[in-house]
Amino acid sequence: MSDSAHMPSRGKRTPRVALVLGSGAARGWAHIGVIHELANMGIKPDLVVGSSVGAVVGGALASDNLEPFEEWIRGLGRVDIIRLLDAKMTGGGFLQGKSLMGAIGKQIGDPKIEDLNMPYACIATELGSGREVWLREGSLLDACRASIALPGMLAPSRTDDGQLLVDGGLVNPVPVSLARAMGGDIVIAVNLNGDLIGRHFFVHDPDDDSDDEEAERELAEIEEKDSVVAKWAARMKTGFGVRLDSYISSLRKKESPDPGLFDVMAGSIDIMQDRITRSRMAGEPPDIHITPKLSHIGLMDFDRAEESITEGVEATRRKRSEIEALPEKVRNS
Repeated sequence: MSDSAHMPSRGKRTPRVALVLGSGAARGWAHIGVIHELANMGIKPDLVVGSSVGAVVGGALASDNLEPFEEWIRGLGRVDIIRLLDAKMTGGGFLQGKSLMGAIGKQIGDPKIEDLNMPYACIATELGSGREVWLREGSLLDACRASIALPGMLAPSRTDDGQLLVDGGLVNPVPVSLARAMGGDIVIAVNLNGDLIGRHFFVHDPDDDSDDEEAERELAEIEEKDSVVAKWAARMKTGFGVRLDSYISSLRKKESPDPGLFDVMAGSIDIMQDRITRSRMAGEPPDIHITPKLSHIGLMDFDRAEESITEGVEATRRKRSEIEALPEKVRNS
């Protein structure tokens, strides 16, 4: 399923537009807005590459399933997300990912990457060596599963030859280099990590507590009535000593005086990916760099698709002058 990061370059099809979709967990729904607005501007990518959540959205695009995928994520609520979190305190991650990948598979299918309607690849990290791995063949779902395996949250993915793969954002959050290697002449990159540092550590405004209290009451009632949610909550309490409603509330608050476990994890991931992105893109700059402003969207705010998609559209519009400066035959492909 995997290739090394040193594959031979394909012959150029001039000009070839490559779309690079970066890592960013729930912020990744912004990629959908970018894709839509690029289409409105006459830009249709010839190939797509992704890292982490960008691998999933890119897979939906390459498999011609972006429409049902978008419809699904727009309909996700907090309880829907809880149902997808198959918590287990063993196996290398807090979540096992089977429920999540099953739900994604219902929307985008599981074709072989080499059979997709446009060239596609995604990034993962080999846990033993730290090597960057380019996934360009085999199961689309297996590739996506490897690319989104955020350490600590989602268990590593094991390949047929025994490699343990984790999130691609650890080594290449915005894989411009892969797009160039696949023959991209014009690279449009979407970076979700440029607006995030400090997002979890502001002073909390007590006037904002009402919505969180209501959410906690709602989730407590659901926990009592829903066996699936109750089972998940029990595992949370056993493994971490926290209640389900408190956990969800902590993920949804923008401000907290004392960051909890998931705040620290999310903040640390933000810092790491921002630094890696800056370093990699300094040496591998794209032709168009789209940077949605997503500091208000948390790591696990998957139920806020509408906001993320809208900002993806707006971020692309902010680059209109650069996009319109591209060759006319690219903009009308």
